[in-house]
Amino acid sequence: MADTLPTEFDVVIIGTGLPESILAAACSRSGQRVLHIDSRSYYGGNWASFTFSGLLSWLKEYQQTSDIEDKSTTAWQDLIDDTEETITLRRKDETIQHTEVFCYASQDMDDSTEKVDALQKNPSSVVHGTLTTPLDSACLSEETHMTSCEVPAEDTPKNEGEVLLEATNIEETQAKEKCGDKTCTHTISDRDENENRPVVEDSAERPKRNRVTYSQIVKEGRRFNIDLVSKLLYSQGLLIDLLIKSNVSRYAEFKNVTRILAFREGKVEQVPCSRADVFNSKELTMVEKRMLMKFLTFCLDYEQHPDEYQDFTQCSFSEYLKTKKLTPNLQHFVLYSIAMTESSCTTVDGLKAAKNFLRCLGRFGNTPFLFPLYGQGEIPQGFCRMCAVFGGIYCLRHKVQCLVIDRESGRCKAIIDHFGQRISAKHFIVEDSYLSEETCSDVQYKQISRAVLITDQSLLQADSDQQISILIMPPTEPGAHAVRVTELCSSTMTCMKDTYLVHLTCTSSKTAREDLESVVKKLFTPYAETEKDKEELAKPRLLWALYFTMRDSSGISRSSYCGLPSNVYVCSGPDCGLGNEHAVQQAETLFQEIFPGEEFCPPPPNPEDIIFDGDDKQPEASGTNNIVMAKLESSEGSKNLESPGKHLQN
Repeated sequence: MADTLPTEFDVVIIGTGLPESILAAACSRSGQRVLHIDSRSYYGGNWASFTFSGLLSWLKEYQQTSDIEDKSTTAWQDLIDDTEETITLRRKDETIQHTEVFCYASQDMDDSTEKVDALQKNPSSVVHGTLTTPLDSACLSEETHMTSCEVPAEDTPKNEGEVLLEATNIEETQAKEKCGDKTCTHTISDRDENENRPVVEDSAERPKRNRVTYSQIVKEGRRFNIDLVSKLLYSQGLLIDLLIKSNVSRYAEFKNVTRILAFREGKVEQVPCSRADVFNSKELTMVEKRMLMKFLTFCLDYEQHPDEYQDFTQCSFSEYLKTKKLTPNLQHFVLYSIAMTESSCTTVDGLKAAKNFLRCLGRFGNTPFLFPLYGQGEIPQGFCRMCAVFGGIYCLRHKVQCLVIDRESGRCKAIIDHFGQRISAKHFIVEDSYLSEETCSDVQYKQISRAVLITDQSLLQADSDQQISILIMPPTEPGAHAVRVTELCSSTMTCMKDTYLVHLTCTSSKTAREDLESVVKKLFTPYAETEKDKEELAKPRLLWALYFTMRDSSGISRSSYCGLPSNVYVCSGPDCGLGNEHAVQQAETLFQEIFPGEEFCPPPPNPEDIIFDGDDKQPEASGTNNIVMAKLESSEGSKNLESPGKHLQN
């Protein structure tokens, strides 16, 4: 029970985001007694993934603006000595703002999927008797948006799946899915070499689309795993290396991002990645192909040729590309599809990003990126499992009232939870969102604009409808930021069949809808709108949309926080970057600061080498499984692995 926790630990970690979860695993692996707690009812914090009904519950929670104190809270002031003082923690998470929900799919009580011609007039978008407004005229209040989406009975957020997998590297994977008492075997073969080829359709013979209604989305809500933060894993990145080194990779599966897209002259097109793709591309002339290959070869070892860029270190990367005599077409590809950065970034940062992209090609597939099945939320949960395997204790829905500080030494001695229990430790790690306004009074936060869309069709049709795509949209106006678009298909286990889950991300300058709505209009057509223009009909139809802003606490120096004791360490939330490098670097830096000389997340011991009670006899295989494969309980229960992806290995 939560009120009978041990009273002494080596490390107390508050928050279960990715950096905190990595730290928990590293501390537990090094033999420290770890207590890992979170006031939320789910793992991951702002790194979490939700089912559709879970996401609506999460939205409803943030809609409740009143900060009501828990009636069960015990008066903790009586537990404080005269020689001690306290730092009160925040009771309500305020990192999410400006939430707006729009539903464009019709409310059809018929559960069957109806086939309708794409040229047919779309029905009005009515949800629970409330007419939603199309994007270009949507001016409803936040409350109206929220009430248009009724929360189904099953409102438990998606916590975690029990996916315990061994690392392999095979081209053809067989997965067994339990269907009641039967066992169904699915074979997933390598992609056909032509599956990424765009399909050229005659508008008169355009195939019929599936009509997806809001009631179907709600009914199939458990098929969705919607990330709060949209990120991908670089195949040669720090997180992949850490997953393999620590063997946490066995807790998750990954799929390769199949293609990289570009938006040029009002249309979406595929960007060639490999040398073969470049020379087979019909979008580039032969001269452009040779110019591009020459420049990419330079990017791979640009540090060896400083004379090529030293005179341009003060220039933007886009200005530098113009001096390389690249055509506008190539400049666009390099800036937005290879370096994947802002045009205003420095030359050195642009070259570094391009090199990172190129060195990640070919390790696990044709693109540099991987995506975890069931969503980004699986990654922090994997590290939480590792922590639990090595003795870490976990408590969700467990609020912390305050930190107890010794006046004489200035160090933190303990925490007091909402049960009034005092728990002592040597070191304390706190997620930024738990710190009070007083502690963060001097902190200047950035914001991330996010949009989550459910659509009925891919941005770029191909022979296979199971595509995972990434697209960087250039800024739509001066002063605006580039928008990162990630499109996920149903084989990623993040959306239902016949739909796509699309994530949009950029640095905030206004509210999320104001930052992202223009991009949504260019790429999608709201389902409720009646369009006669064939070009508009070729766009994917928008079924449902969520906009929100998320706090970006990355890059905040420790000195910006007021009155923090020396043994209290702060972890930031998600940053706006595509990869997870910042979270891994932060976790490793803090670990080395707390435990200098200790190895960070070493490989787990071989179960066959473990000797129990001095017995030289090797333990049986069935016994060793209890050591290396621990499962945390999930509110969603175990998931069926319907479409397995890649396993990581060296």
